[in-house]
Amino acid sequence: MHLTSRTLLSAALAALLQAAAPAASAASGAPVRVGDFSNTGALPPEWQVVHIDQRVPATRYRTLQWDGRAAVEASATASMALLARPLEIDLQKTPVLCWMWRVDAVLQQADLARKAGDDYAARVYVAFSLPPESLGAGLRLKLALGRSLFGNLVPDAAVNYVWDNRHPVGTRAFNAYTDRAAMVVQRSGNGQAAKWVAERVNVLADATKAFGALPFKATSLAIASDTDNTGETARAGFADLHFVAADEACDFSAPSSK
Repeated sequence: MHLTSRTLLSAALAALLQAAAPAASAASGAPVRVGDFSNTGALPPEWQVVHIDQRVPATRYRTLQWDGRAAVEASATASMALLARPLEIDLQKTPVLCWMWRVDAVLQQADLARKAGDDYAARVYVAFSLPPESLGAGLRLKLALGRSLFGNLVPDAAVNYVWDNRHPVGTRAFNAYTDRAAMVVQRSGNGQAAKWVAERVNVLADATKAFGALPFKATSLAIASDTDNTGETARAGFADLHFVAADEACDFSAPSSK
């Protein structure tokens, strides 16, 4: 993703908080399901395609039944756009994000360590806000500058879970463009391509590891296939996204609900 696109990404995701669609929430002990993808072809109203850079083609999204799963398909050809929604998640109660995903194949030229390689066959992105008093003066100034250029609701931090092509699973690094976006290699390589793979991550723990023990508030969730830097083609699927408590198992048996 290009530098301008990377900065605009934060602004675009934060702007979703102004959307009319209700944010996701749930009663204590119940999985917080964050998408109903069962209406084949039509995206749920709470999910919005965010086309960040009009100079770059947009990744295409549609819902479909894919090997028995109600899913979102992302199709990218030298393109970038997010599919994103606002969140209202109590990370103290439900810090764990679960989902299913798949890729046809990983990208060949991508490399998260380089700006020119900042592309991914599949990624899941969680953005956070923080109370101003929890941020240092230097960081507040830095964020204020970014918001003066790209919008008043630029997130304070974000964690990206990516299906990478070269770095080992578990690799952690800051994004090549900004140290406010932490990257976590959740899957790597083609060994599990072309089939659904289940994931379980503790979003609060990962944010804390990257940025310190802070009162994180999850504000938006996005999925994407991103190939605008490398010019490659990617196809990915996402399904069954939900939050659960730290001591609860993921629930991939029940259909998604809003």
